[in-house]
Amino acid sequence: MTHGPTVLDVSVSYGLPRTGIPSATSFRRWVAAALDGRIRQADLAIRLVDNKEGRALNRHYRGKDHATNVLSFPADLPEGVKLPLLGDLVICVPVVAREAREQGKRLNDHYAHLTVHGALHLLGWDHEDEREAECMEQLEREILATLGIADPYLALD
Repeated sequence: MTHGPTVLDVSVSYGLPRTGIPSATSFRRWVAAALDGRIRQADLAIRLVDNKEGRALNRHYRGKDHATNVLSFPADLPEGVKLPLLGDLVICVPVVAREAREQGKRLNDHYAHLTVHGALHLLGWDHEDEREAECMEQLEREILATLGIADPYLALD
């Protein structure tokens, strides 16, 4: 665990109109909550995309021919290069909106959850097996609770 404030540089870019999308300030706050106490300095980008761009990226990088809610691209720095570059998150706006509706969640809460989830992936967390998934989900619950957001997994059971 690190101590002291996390120094963050989070850039947010939009590949579609911003209507109905949380502010860049919100995304920065959610990333800060996810990284707090886990890393001292981080530089990352968040790109908000439409279905077409989300599908193209998911197909290219994961071989899955559909848009998904969040993609995480950890920085791949050459050995010996010490930069605070953490990586990139791509959030597909129409998928997030549809999931929030289907799961009966507040839209901003779902964006917060997926931002936290993606940021944890950038730190190396994963959910490839049941144990990893349980640990990651518990950490997400704890981080979201600090933001006043209810357990996002309750509605999924």
